[in-house]
Amino acid sequence: MITLCMDTSHVFLSLGLIEEDHILASFQEQCWKKQSEEIFPRLIEMCESVNVTPEQIDQVVISKGPGSYTGVRIAMTVAKIFCTMKNVPLYTIGTLQLYAGRNTCRVITDARGHRGYTNTFVNGIPQGQDAAEEVDTIRENNQNDLIIGDGHLIGSEDRWPDITENFLALKQEWSLCENAHLVVPEYLKSASSYMPQGK
Repeated sequence: MITLCMDTSHVFLSLGLIEEDHILASFQEQCWKKQSEEIFPRLIEMCESVNVTPEQIDQVVISKGPGSYTGVRIAMTVAKIFCTMKNVPLYTIGTLQLYAGRNTCRVITDARGHRGYTNTFVNGIPQGQDAAEEVDTIRENNQNDLIIGDGHLIGSEDRWPDITENFLALKQEWSLCENAHLVVPEYLKSASSYMPQGK
């Protein structure tokens, strides 16, 4: 069973191939505003590096947001077309949970407009709903958690995971989509708090 993993919801283009419980190949690079240009060449290179053809991919898992207004859609669109054409399962996982992996931490990513997408996690399990909050509020409420993501927003260091490793670590958290056509990015309820990131 070979799974294609994709995340384009923030600054990274992250691609991975997982066979059962080990990683065959992965690619992760900051491609701000270039994910749509790079995704197909990098997918081809990655698959060729381990002699995997599209016909051998049995399922796909992607991040569903919150994140860049356009970025989330890049991997999602590729996945929906691929899964529909090949009639293979599509799974999703929340972007913040994906970045948390199995850590006990706070994840924060830049939501623009002096806001951050954030949530806290215990062993990778969300402790509430993802939210878009003012950066000052996140800073005030931070309880000296391990910060993953855009830590500079609250005066910490940026820390990013190996995203493919986290896809694998959170395998039991993947959510199966019954109909790939109906998969949509996960938006936060307040439209004002989910702003396009310039894409």
